[in-house]
Amino acid sequence: MSNDSVGELNPGHDQDQGHEQEATKADSDWRKELDPEQYHVLREKGTERAFTGKYWDLKDAGTYRCAGCGEPLFSSETKYDSGSGWPSFYQPADAASVKELADHSHGMIRTEVTCAKCDSHLGHVFPDGPPETGLRYCVNSASLDFEKQEEGEWE
Repeated sequence: MSNDSVGELNPGHDQDQGHEQEATKADSDWRKELDPEQYHVLREKGTERAFTGKYWDLKDAGTYRCAGCGEPLFSSETKYDSGSGWPSFYQPADAASVKELADHSHGMIRTEVTCAKCDSHLGHVFPDGPPETGLRYCVNSASLDFEKQEEGEWE
């Protein structure tokens, strides 16, 4: 695996298709717009404790958006209970909405997942997901906003 892009976990995943990078915000702007936990996760690549985030056990239908820029990232249709204590999805809503990067922090080799639009840290992707893709996008609730599906929508 390279130190840059990690397409090995998600073959055909093109990080640069269709989404323009959001204009770079000043750190002071991020601090004003995000609460302290969101800032820690999204901008400092932090991790919330397992089973504490507001979405880890949410079963409602809808769309999970980036808490930093509002980009649609994941659908409830691909969310599943991985037992990890974090929201888990087997694929993004659009492959171009997330970037996958090599992460060698904390003495581990992992694949970090970031928002393709604003570069906010979301979590990590692992090759131990369900049969649909074999992938588990393990995402911090603090990095997400949830847009609930209205009754009758998406049918």
